[in-house]
Amino acid sequence: LVGGILSWRSRKSSKKQPKTFKVKVVTMDAEMEFSCEVKWKGKDLFDLVCRTVGLRETWFFGLRYTVKDTYAWLKPEKRVLDQEVPKDSPITFHFLAKFFPEKVEEELVQEITQHLFFLQVKKQILDEEIFCSPEASVLLASYAVQAKYGDYDPNFHKPGFLAQDELLPKRVSVLMQYQMTADMWEEKITAWYAEHRGIARDEAEMEYLKIAQDLEMYGVSYFAITQNKRDTDLLLGVDAQGLHIYSPNSKLNPNKSFPWSGIRNISYSEKEFTIKPLDKKKDVFKFYSSQLRVNKLILQLCIGNHDLFMRRRKVDSIEVQQMKAQAKEEKARKKMDRQILAREKQMREKAERAKEEMERRLFQLQDEARLANEALLRSEETADLLAEKAQIAEEEAKLLAHKAAEAEQERQRLEVTAMKTKEEKRLMEQKMREAEQLAVKLVEQSERRLKEADHLKQDLTEAKDAERRAKQKLLEITKTTYPVSYSTPPAPPEAADCSYESASSPLDFKDSDMKRLSMEIERERLEYMEKSKHLQDQLKELKSEIESLKLEEQQQQASLYSVHIVRKVHCINTLVQ
Repeated sequence: LVGGILSWRSRKSSKKQPKTFKVKVVTMDAEMEFSCEVKWKGKDLFDLVCRTVGLRETWFFGLRYTVKDTYAWLKPEKRVLDQEVPKDSPITFHFLAKFFPEKVEEELVQEITQHLFFLQVKKQILDEEIFCSPEASVLLASYAVQAKYGDYDPNFHKPGFLAQDELLPKRVSVLMQYQMTADMWEEKITAWYAEHRGIARDEAEMEYLKIAQDLEMYGVSYFAITQNKRDTDLLLGVDAQGLHIYSPNSKLNPNKSFPWSGIRNISYSEKEFTIKPLDKKKDVFKFYSSQLRVNKLILQLCIGNHDLFMRRRKVDSIEVQQMKAQAKEEKARKKMDRQILAREKQMREKAERAKEEMERRLFQLQDEARLANEALLRSEETADLLAEKAQIAEEEAKLLAHKAAEAEQERQRLEVTAMKTKEEKRLMEQKMREAEQLAVKLVEQSERRLKEADHLKQDLTEAKDAERRAKQKLLEITKTTYPVSYSTPPAPPEAADCSYESASSPLDFKDSDMKRLSMEIERERLEYMEKSKHLQDQLKELKSEIESLKLEEQQQQASLYSVHIVRKVHCINTLVQ
């Protein structure tokens, strides 16, 4: 009965306990989940991850997990669930390089191994776990860009194409040490990147690791220790070369080093750790760590690095030799493939250039044909236009010839008119001269008549004076004769009248002559005035006719000049055509 109860309980407990558990493994470039059996050891899970990744150089790597405030590596000989792994589901492990090679070019055989080391070391440099100078950071960044983007192509890799990539350490000192902007750093990286043309991805990653392995903090695992319980804190560094003691504020230059070839034994007791040199004359070095777990981790790293140190100095195993031979063949094949690809690429680029050249030539010929067609159309249009212009020019030539004939006739008419005008002008000038001579003669005649009128007036005045003197004498005679007549009988009245008339008759005769002379003089003066006025009118008419003739002559000269200009224009048009 008791046995039945125990077997029932065991069956019940086995039903309750799960047979598998979930695991998430994070590599440098991927995440994987596995369903593991409860009985699996650390080696079973590690081998599964290595097979999945395709990794054969398993001795460099391990599965790391977090324990409280530190980390630990999964032990291959113990079951996974029996170790201090997190109780989460799934349990997270990081597949990382646990040990680093001394010479990456000689020890790293597989391309996947190189790639995983490249990604891990790159992350450590960017996260400042490995110190790197600004100059080396730029060079390493250029190889990282070559590994990611391939050969530099200025047509494709425009400025700013690295803006989203993390290529330089995050610390401000690297970016701001030279007072350079992000664009200036990118330009500097691109300048180096352009020089790596022709380097394959695995070669660029190997060049990156070859530079990185010379950095002081490459492959070193640091632990806080104290030499004595009351001493100042120190740092212990474990790497492929040996053990190193550092000051807490300086991880670059160790104060003391213990190479693996000079260490006889390493042991620990709880928190105390002891390093015994191979030379017994040298003192044993002891230090203390904060936790027992840390001492176990230090010892685990020391054993692994020492084993690899001794392994490097021995002949490679058959497996490693086969791996190296296969890797060599693979590299040769890849190199040949790259050469073939490069030749094909060159041939393709050459063909593309030839194609582009042919397309360019085709486009050029098409443009030339289009331009020729356009030129032909323009020439045809020009020919039509020239024919039309020739027809118009011919019509214009006929019209100009007709106009030239008309102009010639007009010229002849104007020449005849000019001759007539000259003759008329000569006649008018002659008439004008004759009129002027006549006017001079009339002026002389009027002056002569005026002189004669003055003489007549003078004669009239003398006659009046003589008459006045005669009257005075007659009066004097009359007065002297009156006394004598008193003695004689008076004459009859008739006789007196007669004598008076006889005495006054000479006076009346002289008055009539004077009046007649005055009337003649006045008449001649009036005639002279009328003739002078008539001559002045004639002179004015002659002047107006002369002015009109001058105007007509000027117009004729202008018309002759215009005809001459028309002839010249016609000649020029004829020459142009």
